Amino acid sequence: MKGAPEQGENARGLLVREILDDPALALNVRLVAGAKGLDRSIDHPRIQKSGLSLVGHVRGVVPSRIQVLGETELSYAESLSVEAQRRAAEFLFSLNLSLVLVTRGIDPPRPFSDEAERTGTPLVVCAERSSSVIAAVHALLDQRLAPRTRIHGVLVDVFEVGVLLLGKSGIGKSECALELVMRGHRLVADDAVECDYRPPGMVFGQPAALLRHHIEVRGLGVLNIKDLFGVTAIRERKRIDLVVELSMWQSDADYDRIGLEDRHREILGIPIREVALPVRPGRNMSSIIEIAARNELLRQAGHHSARDFVQRLESGLIRAADSPQPARPSSMPFRPNAAPNESSAPPPVLPVGPRR
Repeated sequence: MKGAPEQGENARGLLVREILDDPALALNVRLVAGAKGLDRSIDHPRIQKSGLSLVGHVRGVVPSRIQVLGETELSYAESLSVEAQRRAAEFLFSLNLSLVLVTRGIDPPRPFSDEAERTGTPLVVCAERSSSVIAAVHALLDQRLAPRTRIHGVLVDVFEVGVLLLGKSGIGKSECALELVMRGHRLVADDAVECDYRPPGMVFGQPAALLRHHIEVRGLGVLNIKDLFGVTAIRERKRIDLVVELSMWQSDADYDRIGLEDRHREILGIPIREVALPVRPGRNMSSIIEIAARNELLRQAGHHSARDFVQRLESGLIRAADSPQPARPSSMPFRPNAAPNESSAPPPVLPVGPRR
């Protein structure tokens, strides 16, 4: 299990047939023509409206993007003569498009179907309206075409904060995760964390399919957390909010003592806050990671403990420097009726003689 590659990019495109057969698309689709092009690749997560291409303006059309023809485009095409429809279809399908979607269940004019079949361009009719089709296609493409990478680490859900534990092999990442699970938190992934980008700027992590629900502890082997602790001890997917870098304690290392240092680690181009925690015997790392997660929740709510402390300290020093210092007398006579002063010396104790 150990020793997975630190990162591995997945830049594979998506085939047209994979999109049309994916149940997550949740659209009523019907292939009209161009079955020979079902193995064409789509590698762009956004659709394109191709209305201007019907009048011959094809600049800016990206063939690897899904082209959508809605009610407006089709009403224009139907207003043309048959010859003009043929020319418009030639303009559109000469671009070697990956996929053309027609919305609202409207069959395109016959010249469009003929040209799509001739060029091997998949032409699909969707029963839903354009807005629903675009939303469904975008949601699917965002999921399937998201930038991805694999990181060697452990991802745990601590107080709804996604904590990614990093460090050298054998530093104790899995042991920390196991202790956190025993404290009531949830394991997401051990050893290999599959990360993917989601707009507007988030990175989510999930386990590799083979390692799902499992954790390796040296001396015990591979454990199934779901079987040991139940379904509440695992989570299938979680946004990464905090990176914790574990390293062996070094006496001469310069560790952050106050908490003002803001470190970030980029994952898929997104900066994620990072803290460095030294590991040595006697330190309860699971408790420290819990506190790091709580502190991250405070920071997300706008409360920066270290920064507030330093500001109060600086304000106190400024007030002390600005206020005048009273002159201190060398001796203070005892005044029985004066207010008590805890900082002054107590009055002398006089002996009490016998009463007469």
